[in-house]
Amino acid sequence: MIKILHLSDIHMGSGFSHGRINPATGINTRLEDFVNTLAKCIDRAITEPVDLVLFGGDAFPDATPPPYVQQAFANQFRRLVDVNIPTVLLVGNHDQHSQGQGGASLCIYRTLGVPGFVVGDSIETHKIQTDNGRVQVITLPWLTNSTLLSRPDTEGLTLAEVNQLLISRLEPILEAEIRQLDPNLPTVLLGHLMADQARFGAERFLAVGKGFTIPLSLLTRPCFDYVALGHIHQHQNLNHSNDPPVIYPGSIERVDFSEEKEDKGYVMIELSKGHVQWEFCPLSVRPFRTIEVNLAEADDPQSTLLNAIGNEIIKNAIVRLIYKLRSEQLDLIDNSAIHESLRAAHHYTIRPELVSQLARPRLPELGIGNSIDPIDALSTYLENRQDLRDIAADMLEAAECLLEKNR
Repeated sequence: MIKILHLSDIHMGSGFSHGRINPATGINTRLEDFVNTLAKCIDRAITEPVDLVLFGGDAFPDATPPPYVQQAFANQFRRLVDVNIPTVLLVGNHDQHSQGQGGASLCIYRTLGVPGFVVGDSIETHKIQTDNGRVQVITLPWLTNSTLLSRPDTEGLTLAEVNQLLISRLEPILEAEIRQLDPNLPTVLLGHLMADQARFGAERFLAVGKGFTIPLSLLTRPCFDYVALGHIHQHQNLNHSNDPPVIYPGSIERVDFSEEKEDKGYVMIELSKGHVQWEFCPLSVRPFRTIEVNLAEADDPQSTLLNAIGNEIIKNAIVRLIYKLRSEQLDLIDNSAIHESLRAAHHYTIRPELVSQLARPRLPELGIGNSIDPIDALSTYLENRQDLRDIAADMLEAAECLLEKNR
C-alpha cells in the first residue's frame, strides 16, 4: 500500500493586505500564516511517513514571487528532500507566465535537479519509485486556449464552441498517455483544472477566458485509481461512487473572504492497484469573519453597530465590517468607538454603505474623496441587480483580488 499526501493551492504570498508586519520578524503575518500551515502539511508527510507528496498547483499568486517568498516555500519542501520523500509539483495557472510559457516559479526545481522532485509542466506520465512500490502519475497542468489552439482555430467561435474544440484536442493527447500506462501499476491523474461539476468560488471569475472547463467524464476513467486535482479552493469529491475518487483538496489557507465558510486542509491516500482509501484532513487556519449590519431603521445606530460587533468572536480573526446607513445618520457614528471594539481582531476593514443612493458623500476615514472607489461602485451596482444577488459576494471578492494584484 502506497501512502500519498495530496495538497494544492498554497498561494504563498497572498493576502498581505489582510495582515500586518510582525515587529519581531519583519515579515507580514499573513505570510507567516501560510508558512505555518504548509509546515503542518509537511510535518504530517514526514511523521506518517508518506511515500509520495502530490502538489496540485498554484504555489504562489503569480509566476514571479519575491525571493523571500520563494525561499519560504522552498524551505518547507526541502524537508521532503531531506527524508527522501518523492514529490510531484504541478504547474497551475498562477504558476505560469502571463504568456503561458511554462511554470517559471516551479521549473527551477527541475533546472537545479532537486532529488526526488518532478515538475509537471506538460501532459506526461511519470513512473515514480517509492519505498512501497512504483506508482505512475499523469500530470495535466493548467491549459490555456493558446496551449492547444492557434488564433485562426478560434476565429468567429463562441466561448462554448472554443471550449468544445479544446476538449476535442485534449482527448487524443490524454488517450495517448493512457495507452502507454503499465496496467499493473497504480495510477494517479494529477490535474490543475476546472471540472464541469465542481462548485466554484472566486476562481470562476479570476480564470474566466483564460482556461477551459473539462467534463467529468474525461477524468473518471477505469484506468485511474485516484484523480488528484487543484485549482478550486473548496474541498470536494466530484465522483461519489469513488470509482475513481476525483478530489479537490482545496486550498490550505483562506485567501480572501470568498472562502470565509470553507474548511481548509489536505488529503491522505492509501493506494494500490484497483484499491484506494482517502481522507480529508482539516487544518486549523486563521478565521475570516464578516459582520454585516443594516442601521437604516435603527433608532440608535451606534449601539446597534457595537452590539453586532460584540456578538461575534473576532479575536485573532480577519474581520470586515459592512454597515448600511442613511446619509443623515453619518454624524451619529463614533468611529473611534468602532475601532476600539474591533481591536481584538488580527486585522479589520470598515466599509460603510449609504442606502438608496448612487452618489456617495465623502467618507474621510476611508480615504474616499469626490471620486467613487471601484469596489464601492461595483457594490452599488450589484445592490441594484437582483439577478446577481447570489454571486455578488464572490464578484466583490474577485474584484478585490484583481485590484490587490495590480497595485
